[in-house]
Amino acid sequence: MSFTIKRSGLGTCMNVTNFGLHRRSPLTICRSSFSPSLNLGNKPERTNLSVSKPLHISSIESIDKGKRPVFQCKAYEADKSQPIEAAAVEVKSEAAKRVKIGIYFATWWALNVVFNIYNKKVLNAYPYPYPWLTSTLSLACGSLMMLISWATRIAETPKTDFEFWKTLFPVAVAHTIGHVAATVSMSKVAVSFTHIIKSGEPAFSVLVSRFLLGETFPPSVYLSLVPIIGGCALAAVTELNFNMTGFMGAMISNFAFVLRNIFSKKGMKGKSVSGMNYYACLSLLSLLILTPFAVAVEGPQMWAAGWKKALSEIGPQFVWWVAAQSVFYHLYNQVSYMSLDEISPLTFSIGNTMKRISVIVSSIIIFHTPVQPVNALGAAIAVLGTFLYSQAKA
Repeated sequence: MSFTIKRSGLGTCMNVTNFGLHRRSPLTICRSSFSPSLNLGNKPERTNLSVSKPLHISSIESIDKGKRPVFQCKAYEADKSQPIEAAAVEVKSEAAKRVKIGIYFATWWALNVVFNIYNKKVLNAYPYPYPWLTSTLSLACGSLMMLISWATRIAETPKTDFEFWKTLFPVAVAHTIGHVAATVSMSKVAVSFTHIIKSGEPAFSVLVSRFLLGETFPPSVYLSLVPIIGGCALAAVTELNFNMTGFMGAMISNFAFVLRNIFSKKGMKGKSVSGMNYYACLSLLSLLILTPFAVAVEGPQMWAAGWKKALSEIGPQFVWWVAAQSVFYHLYNQVSYMSLDEISPLTFSIGNTMKRISVIVSSIIIFHTPVQPVNALGAAIAVLGTFLYSQAKA
């Protein structure tokens, strides 16, 4: 008797009884160490064949070779399940992914806090805030960093075509408007107040999606907008240093960033550009859009006068402030887009809510912003509403 056997994973025991002219005791195929040879003598005896997975007999053939029959048995693998080691590797991989996401979030929040601090310092240093210049420098610095990274092959150069830039253009327009509007807002009011108003972005998202795109949402989503709108209104009414330009800048920024997200989802379906390179391309295109408007609104003469005055009053560290706010602006946005490659939109939304909290609290502490209890309550209600919105959206 001869066997053709394939090895497999975990196994069980089964009995195989000889068929044919000579009847012998059954062969026992069970889990043990593999025995390559079988005793086929005349004396009936038990033969042990051990495999790591159960074997199924697929065919038995009787071949007449004269004196005694020869049986050919073929077996196939019965179990294709993953070994335990593979499951352990999968668990470790999931744990490593969670650690990676945690690092992304912590880096994102820290970079955003640092950017907002230096951005406010730069805006306060000028005799007249230059939000258009500050916004242009932020985009120019990030664009230069990525061009150098591509030229030196530190980062992989994205493969783009005309269709890519065509779909990116409306995203860049919305990004440019949102960026400048937020900078204008922070030049007029406290950083904390700007971010309290910007926590109302979900309300704009629902309204735009409902009335412009025709999307519908469950009642829980609409109910979650009540604390968002109510909290923002309470914070605005009780803000000690309220400024209408600053308030409207934050509101316009909300609307623009909602449009940016909508255009992004529509335009980037099926594209293979990574999150890091996508934001780099977005910065380049936004810079090209913003530069002529910044020159027209403020102009080199105003910039030169403001720069000279700031250097004379603050000293060389002003240059560091400008460089820091420009670099950290690009880095925090880049990390946020990179995290989108790893997490769901819901997780990203929750992370964005926590980012607002970290910026609001840190800016109040660093700039000693006076806050009334009612104002703090409004901010807390708005942030809580943003969290409830992200849960209801799920």
